Amino acid sequence: MKKVVFAVLIGIGVLVIAYLLFNSFYPSFGGDVGQERQVVYENSNQFKDGKFINVKAVPKDLSLGETLSLAYTFFTANVPNGRPKEDLKVEKLDSVQVADYRSKARLVWFGHSSFLLQMEGKNILLDPMFGMVPAPHPWLGDERFNREMPLDVQKLPTIDAVIFSHDHYDHLDYETILAIKDKTDHYFVPLGLGVHLEAWGISADKITEMDWWQEKELGNITLACTPAQHFSGRKLSNGQSTLWSSWVVKSRSENVYFSGDSGYASHFKQIGDLYGPFDLALMECGQYNELWPDIHMMPEETAQAGLDINAKKIMPIHWAGFKLALHDWKDPIRRVQKKALELNVKVIAPKIGQEIIVTDSVTTYPNWWKNL
Repeated sequence: MKKVVFAVLIGIGVLVIAYLLFNSFYPSFGGDVGQERQVVYENSNQFKDGKFINVKAVPKDLSLGETLSLAYTFFTANVPNGRPKEDLKVEKLDSVQVADYRSKARLVWFGHSSFLLQMEGKNILLDPMFGMVPAPHPWLGDERFNREMPLDVQKLPTIDAVIFSHDHYDHLDYETILAIKDKTDHYFVPLGLGVHLEAWGISADKITEMDWWQEKELGNITLACTPAQHFSGRKLSNGQSTLWSSWVVKSRSENVYFSGDSGYASHFKQIGDLYGPFDLALMECGQYNELWPDIHMMPEETAQAGLDINAKKIMPIHWAGFKLALHDWKDPIRRVQKKALELNVKVIAPKIGQEIIVTDSVTTYPNWWKNL
């Protein structure tokens, strides 16, 4: 009996050491916010007792038992139609067309929450995540729904700015940063997130960290870091160490809102009142569950948020990319369309890779997912 107990203890010890080494040295975890940065962040209304917070006291910290229970539920649940039966087909782009486009602002969706936005002669990436698995290691997650990209990362034009909403793996990806860093001029991120980029070899002078309600200029474009209701962290030991946000990207004639990840709250109305109306709002819609209602919107709330934000049209995002929740992969788009019809909110749902003209009010998009 003593030998069995000893063997179990040895096994546990090996696992703990392996985790600590993995946690400390595996590069995709990124960096850690040190004391010097925390002193700076104390000037933010969103920073309290060494962590970033939401306006409302959410999400609540889970106990170890609750965390393990949630993980067990997620990994053992049978989710009918949780992902497409086959890889999603995408619209392919030609690199010359992308590089030379310099008229009306347009977007290209890469799936989930990733976009190339071209506005005022600038190439801007929103939450670029071109990796196959939203996890620190490929063994730790399901592969994305589209293996192909509309445009290979190597063929992307020079990127004037990259904008990140928060540091989770389905938005901030180590391999993607390595692939784009030599062609990217600057990064605009919420407070603290720069620590990850710096850990991956990005010079601090190419990173602008911003707090909620701060603005910066990019040529003729105004970038505003705006609130969201979410959380952050790339490992068990650094939850809420970096801020999360949504973004306003506004030119002299076009106005885009990018929600990032967020639960439904009053900030949508605040942002709409201050910065709206928006020609297009890219609104989180997917990866929701009754177990985490404060950090991800239900599709019906996405439609209401589109009304609150004062958007001429909304595009549901954060779906059709990865299986990160327990719903049918088509459920987000079907539910948001139904509620938007009730609220008289215009919804567009282009294919991955399909051109989206920001101010366009006439193009219709077929329900491409219907028979998949």
